[in-house]
Amino acid sequence: MIQFSYGKEAISKAAKKVIEIAGSEKVWVFKGEMGAGKTTFIKALAEQFQIQDQISSPTFGIVNEYQNDSGEEFYHFDFYRLDDPTEALDIGIEEYFYSQNYCWLEWAEKVADFLPDQYFLIKLEILSDSERKLTLQHVNDVS
Repeated sequence: MIQFSYGKEAISKAAKKVIEIAGSEKVWVFKGEMGAGKTTFIKALAEQFQIQDQISSPTFGIVNEYQNDSGEEFYHFDFYRLDDPTEALDIGIEEYFYSQNYCWLEWAEKVADFLPDQYFLIKLEILSDSERKLTLQHVNDVS
């Protein structure tokens, strides 16, 4: 487990560090209270991956798909409005998770039963209006 904090002015540097620590992990779970900055941090990550698309939380469609200049595909999920976890199965989340493309998940606790055994957990905590604490952890729940 790795922890560090960053200020708003250093979000790009923090995003770069998270990418390095994640290594080859493709499924990233973002955990934090409402307003902790999950979507804002995903925007900073997208910038590091040279994604030109407009990054926004997929509030109504559950998933947004992005592509960078190299043709890599990225999937950004927001399960906040999901009432029934099986709705996620209807959109084929398991196919996304095992696609070998980056999957960034907000409010993943709503689909906890369907998460892959291995993923990269990013916890965001509010320290102040301009500062956040990150806790990074490689999760491997293989029994």
